[in-house]
Amino acid sequence: MADTRRIYFCGSIRGGRDDVHVYQRIVHALRTHGTVLTEHVTHGGLTDAGETSESGDKQIHDRDLDWLQQSHAVVAEVTQPSLGVGYELGRAVDLDKPVLCLFRPESGRRLSAMIRGAADGRRFVVQDYSPDQVQSILNQFFSQI
Repeated sequence: MADTRRIYFCGSIRGGRDDVHVYQRIVHALRTHGTVLTEHVTHGGLTDAGETSESGDKQIHDRDLDWLQQSHAVVAEVTQPSLGVGYELGRAVDLDKPVLCLFRPESGRRLSAMIRGAADGRRFVVQDYSPDQVQSILNQFFSQI
C-alpha cells in the first residue's frame, strides 16, 4: 500500500515558519510510506506570508481540501500553533481519515486541549516526540492503519 498511499501533511505556514526544518525531516520520512500531497509546506522559500495564488485564498483552500479528501491518512506537526492546521485536522476527522499529530514538548509550549483531548489512540493519535523518533513513530502509525 505504501506505493499508492496518499498522505496529507499539515504544518504551520501563516502561523509561523520556525519549524520548517522539522517539517522537512518528517516529510522525508513520510515518503517511505507513500506520496506526500502537501510537500510545499516544507519549502524553505515559503514564508509566513503564505502562498501566492492568482485565484487567492479560495483556490488554496479548495485545492488543499481536494488533497485532504484524496488522502489515505493525515500527519500533522502541531507544535507551532496554527489556525489552518487546526481547521485541516477538524476536516480530517469529519472525513474519517486516520490522523497522527506530532508534538515536541521540548518546545516549551502546551498543546491545545482540543488536539490532545481528541486523541482516541486509534483514528486520532497524538504523539509527543523528539525529531530522532520520527521514523519509528511513523512506522508504527502506518502499520496500524
